Amino acid sequence: MLNHPTYDTLTRLRLHGMAQALTEQARLPDVEALTFEERLGLLLDREQAERHNRQTSSRLRRARLKQPAIAEDIDYRHSRGLDKALFRELLTGAWIGRHQNILLTGSTGVGKTYLACALANAACRQGHTALYQRLPRLLEELTLARGDGRYPKLMANLAKVDVLLLDDWGLALLDDDRRRDLLEILDDRYQARSTLITSQLPVAHWHDSLGDPTLADAILDRIVHHAHQLTLKGESLRKLTPKLTQETRSE
Repeated sequence: MLNHPTYDTLTRLRLHGMAQALTEQARLPDVEALTFEERLGLLLDREQAERHNRQTSSRLRRARLKQPAIAEDIDYRHSRGLDKALFRELLTGAWIGRHQNILLTGSTGVGKTYLACALANAACRQGHTALYQRLPRLLEELTLARGDGRYPKLMANLAKVDVLLLDDWGLALLDDDRRRDLLEILDDRYQARSTLITSQLPVAHWHDSLGDPTLADAILDRIVHHAHQLTLKGESLRKLTPKLTQETRSE
């Protein structure tokens, strides 16, 4: 470690990236060949990179994504109807800046949650905030929050996150209070934030699943008309794991 007053000052100022870069520069045999501006530029570049990494890690931690999915690991080889060009465009995050939504539907096991988490992960890396929520559990939490006084704060937090990932839409039967909670969440986000939804139900069946025609109209009006719809097909990808294991053992 560099024993130098400048290093100590940088550390006290919490410029840890610059402090580390200064230590590394001191070990370079040809450091004197660099101009002052070049050395300072390298220090600033490191500090900027360190801050970006810390902020990204913090956003990912707060997002509480169900799966550690990243864009680089997405397998486009499986025949499940995933439009590769469209999905790669969505990974750029342009839809977030336009306050659009994404609706990912398909049968169980086709990778809806994984793809949704990959999109949310990409959003965090691009500087946006994200939050994963299983919709049935979130609606239960809102019911409890209404009773213990946390409801306004919880709703405010849901309203301000850039990308809200609602997993397992349509799995739970909704009573009137939960339909209204869902409407409030989506109304707060309408044309202001982006919502990412996964569901086993085709979008065409969402209206009937919500139960109340009037509230269903209001809810769907806030998500469907400004949404990219991706419908996945095929068998569950989970079936491949035992098969691969058996093949490996037989070799």
